[in-house]
Amino acid sequence: MRFMMLIHHDESALTPAVYQALRTDYGAFMEALAKADGCVAGERLQSSTVATTVRQPDGKTEVLDGPYADTKEQLAGYFVVDVPSLDEAIVWAKRCPSSKYGSIEIRPMLDQSSSRY
Repeated sequence: MRFMMLIHHDESALTPAVYQALRTDYGAFMEALAKADGCVAGERLQSSTVATTVRQPDGKTEVLDGPYADTKEQLAGYFVVDVPSLDEAIVWAKRCPSSKYGSIEIRPMLDQSSSRY
């Protein structure tokens, strides 16, 4: 079963030392995930300060600088994992280095054969 793991953390609270530790920890995490044949994809995102949000309320296009949601944590990246169950996805989310500095949202991916959009 495929799950998307959305990584959120407070960019302003992460010091350069924490970023360096995250790089090291992610190396080990990615190696373990690769050995388990669980990683389908994953990317780190640039800072939310360079985000652009597009909305079309009432048919009028709005283009906004920055993320739309005004929250303490920002979307920092994601992983798509292919594991047998939600329980296994939770195990990997707990091992994710960013779980120490924010949250990992786990979402099951829609089966391509599903008729739901």
